[in-house]
Amino acid sequence: MLDKTLRMNYLFDFYQSLLTEKQRKYMSLYYLDDFSLGEIAEEFDVSRQAVYDNIKRTEAMLEEYEEKLSLLAKFEKRSEILQQLKEAVDKQATSEELMALLESLDTLE
Repeated sequence: MLDKTLRMNYLFDFYQSLLTEKQRKYMSLYYLDDFSLGEIAEEFDVSRQAVYDNIKRTEAMLEEYEEKLSLLAKFEKRSEILQQLKEAVDKQATSEELMALLESLDTLE
């Protein structure tokens, strides 16, 4: 399992277009630019609690999107299969082994 920050960054990458502008800004500042809650609150002239609440709600939304759409899970699975393919090519695997890996890529939903 990815650590929380890395996971949120990935989820944000996949689903940011589904967020409001304010949610995108808060998440970007917090996770990508490493701003503190206080710095974000000062930037937007709101309370730290308002920023915290917004970020927590947005995190929950991102997790919900992932639960329904599984874009990150599919990306991770594709990456895993591609790594296996690279290793198979390096060790000069049989064409059957390579085809099996390619088919597993092809059948990913």
